[in-house]
Amino acid sequence: MTKPPEKPSDQANSFWKTKTLEQLSSAEWESLCDGCARCCLEKLEDEDTGKIYFTHVSCRLLDANLCTCHDYANRSAKVTDCVRLTPRNVRTLNWLPPSCAYKLVAEGRDLYWWHPLISGDPNTVHEAGVSVRGRVFGSEDDVADADLEDHIVRWPGLLPKRARMKRRA
Repeated sequence: MTKPPEKPSDQANSFWKTKTLEQLSSAEWESLCDGCARCCLEKLEDEDTGKIYFTHVSCRLLDANLCTCHDYANRSAKVTDCVRLTPRNVRTLNWLPPSCAYKLVAEGRDLYWWHPLISGDPNTVHEAGVSVRGRVFGSEDDVADADLEDHIVRWPGLLPKRARMKRRA
């Protein structure tokens, strides 16, 4: 017995389905960010295995309540290890969370119901439990690098149950 064909995407005519990442305008590129701020958490890499471990410690520029950068335009100058996402590196970065729209689009997948481009509401990322709001322990200014191992958490690498639902509850 053959498997039935997959249901066509209801996002088929959306710009992220009709253009490659390289073809997106600056505004389209920026709108792909769902505002979760998971990429703004400090991460550790096991030198032997390459495995990435998220912490609940944020970049010093992150406003953990708003899930926005205090100085987005100058972030790379102020935080030397800030990684600017590009069409090229989103395909290779191994620390992007599973919910990351850049990663989903690069893989040809649909955005989740809670993404602001789908829901029309920038708060649905928080309602779905995807954002870092209320989950950040402190910033890198508050926690010494030597103590980051004590702040490893699993949740940034997971997709919350309510975020996996087909629509808003």
